[in-house]
Amino acid sequence: MKDIKLTVSFDMRAPDWGTPAAGLYRAAIDMAAFCDRIGVDRIGLMEHHGSDDGYLPQPFVLASAMAAVTERISFMLGAVILPLHDPVMLAEKIALVDLISNGRLNVIFGAGYVPFEFAMFGKSLKDRAKLLDQNIDLILRALHGERFEVDGKPVFVRPLPVQEPEDIVLVGGGVPASARRAARFGVGFGPMKGELVDLYLEECARLGHAPRQYSRPKSGMPLAIHLCEDPEAGWKAIERHAVHVITEYAKWAAQEGDASSSPFKGLDNPAALKQAGLFACWTPEQFVAQAGRMEDKTSLGLQPLLGGLDPEEGWKCLRLLEQVIPEVKAAFAS
Repeated sequence: MKDIKLTVSFDMRAPDWGTPAAGLYRAAIDMAAFCDRIGVDRIGLMEHHGSDDGYLPQPFVLASAMAAVTERISFMLGAVILPLHDPVMLAEKIALVDLISNGRLNVIFGAGYVPFEFAMFGKSLKDRAKLLDQNIDLILRALHGERFEVDGKPVFVRPLPVQEPEDIVLVGGGVPASARRAARFGVGFGPMKGELVDLYLEECARLGHAPRQYSRPKSGMPLAIHLCEDPEAGWKAIERHAVHVITEYAKWAAQEGDASSSPFKGLDNPAALKQAGLFACWTPEQFVAQAGRMEDKTSLGLQPLLGGLDPEEGWKCLRLLEQVIPEVKAAFAS
């Protein structure tokens, strides 16, 4: 059977002209419970800091609330910008959310790229690779229950998670160094580019251990799909929100400059948004048809609160998903 995930994600952006944040957070928790009941595989929660539109800054907090109202669905947090975090406190958060969810947590660690975020936490972008390596090592040791010292400071994390730490942690990224880092630490890999998976698998083989969880993104697939009965009407409902999300990501990618591997790089022209296909409006029938064409280690994703979208519109999308989810799962298995 193919390993294909049906994912519903939330970044909790709440621009001033969209749905207020309080309404979005209540809706997101209710939607998580609904997704759990209908058979969605995974909830994705993202992280950024200091964004004008309130982009989710603390995914572990929201994951805890969602874990409390769900029983089966897993949580993928990422990318968590590891250089910005205290690694000991982060290890404690990982352990607690894994316990609350009874082993349903995964966390993708990323290096980060937005200058403002690093300035906000008193970190240097130049140190991000070093901090990423140091902190992954510390977190894995701590979650294995070791008692040790770092720079003369004691480290001892309790309680410990349900899962083996290497089954929780993934390294994310869009460059070869991220694949090598994931293999070196013996953790999973969440690449931005599918071709990096081969390097990850080669490195795991070279180092003599089995790969952990990984995905293989397929180019040309939308990042998120909005289900609707009429794609043109659906696009009108989400267009302003989609434009907002992509232009905000494009601003961050521009700050990173030539080094950026963001799929949003250069997409600062709203007129090109629909043609780019990063967000798409499909009928349920189109969704089922695409499910039958999915390849192993890929995913189909929805964002029912995209860019502060009215929760009522998001619920329409999820209820259409409920109607066809048996067909989607059957298509995945074929």
